[in-house]
Amino acid sequence: MKGYYFITGSFLSRLGNVSDVKNALKAGVKIVQYREKNAATYEMYIEALKLRKICKDIIFLINDRVDIALASGADGVHLGQSDLPYRMARKLLGKKKIIGVTVHSLKEAKVAQAKGADYVGIAPIFPTSTKPDARNPVGIELIQEIKKHINLPIVAIGGINLSNAKEVIASGANCVCAISAVVASKNVKRQINKFQKMFNA
Repeated sequence: MKGYYFITGSFLSRLGNVSDVKNALKAGVKIVQYREKNAATYEMYIEALKLRKICKDIIFLINDRVDIALASGADGVHLGQSDLPYRMARKLLGKKKIIGVTVHSLKEAKVAQAKGADYVGIAPIFPTSTKPDARNPVGIELIQEIKKHINLPIVAIGGINLSNAKEVIASGANCVCAISAVVASKNVKRQINKFQKMFNA
């Protein structure tokens, strides 16, 4: 797991999730997370099926919704601390599916690893307006601390942009995500490429 981690953001997108995901793949993204907070379950299901086909050769995850992950044939889910408990999600999805967990502290990261999570998402690194209910920023210091104590891949998200992504990567993040900096831009592929280059520097 390395590079830009793409999460959809229909509320910010200029051209829609399908177009954004296609451009993300053109930019070499290897993992896509479908995140949709405002659509009805049926609408999510239909769009997830479309995105699953586009992402047939890469990792395709669903945010929060284990039911949509199962119904769409996704590779797994990403869970927040207030979502379905990890153990129940694992029971429903089976041993082979990927489950990532958002953490806000070293304690939560250790718990996620002990339960069997495949990776952790640390959030929010910096102040963010993308998620209205986001907690206070944890800073790159938490990435460094978690990196010392767990051996799971780390995805960093929250307030990340082209000006601060390098320090996030340098602190130990395996992947970064910058929803507003990418999907709200005029050229999604070009923006992602700029982040991808930081991993190859």
